[in-house]
Amino acid sequence: MAERRRIGPLPGVSPLPWRLRSRSVCASTEWELDRWLAAAAASSSAPPLPLAVLAAQQRCGHGQQGRLWHSPPGGVWLSAALPWPQQAATAAAPALAVAVALVRELQPLLDRWGAARLAIKWPNDLMVCEGAPPPRKLAGLLPRLRLRGDRVRWVRVGVGLNGCNRVPAGAISLAQLAPGRGHGWLSPPRLAARVLRALEEAAARAVEAEAVRRDAEALLLRELPVWLEGEPWQPAGLALDGRLRLVCGDRERWLDRRF
Repeated sequence: MAERRRIGPLPGVSPLPWRLRSRSVCASTEWELDRWLAAAAASSSAPPLPLAVLAAQQRCGHGQQGRLWHSPPGGVWLSAALPWPQQAATAAAPALAVAVALVRELQPLLDRWGAARLAIKWPNDLMVCEGAPPPRKLAGLLPRLRLRGDRVRWVRVGVGLNGCNRVPAGAISLAQLAPGRGHGWLSPPRLAARVLRALEEAAARAVEAEAVRRDAEALLLRELPVWLEGEPWQPAGLALDGRLRLVCGDRERWLDRRF
């Protein structure tokens, strides 16, 4: 929390009263957060939001559809539970709100180096675009709504961000974008503070569904087609609920999120 206080609030966004748990190594921050929420629910009517679990290293980190997320020391591996508007139909899609907020938090760092631009690869990745090379993955998100009936109780968000860690093929770290520079300011605690601040912005903007959708659509990665049934479909837009609009010639279709 000291690092979170050091970077200060965003204009117009009030800091949230985070409750944090830190692990040097764990199987999964998602599983750790599951246990924390279950214990809180057993002792009270609602957990004391917001909560976040951070780990220096995960052994079994996972992303979309249970895919393995490489989580060695040097990155930010975090799972959080956030307050959210109760009416899911009128609130911003969590995947879009968090992705936009994280880009807004990280893009100024990249701009200092003239390094690259960030884009949102639907449904839940942040990609670094550097011109000729293909886009490479910098961060992954795992957003989910926790409902009671048709009302939102809270939003769950898992975040994996490559800081100074080794990365697999197809990925990139912030450290690789600033070669030859000191990386103390890219330490996991400092980057985690920025991730928490981005989550605060996402929660604050959850009532601005259309503005969030427009911002996400402007950041949408359109260079890579989506292959469906052997045909390349071009990303063309986003719906309020986070669905992806695809076009192929004069045809159109929509994809739902699947986490």
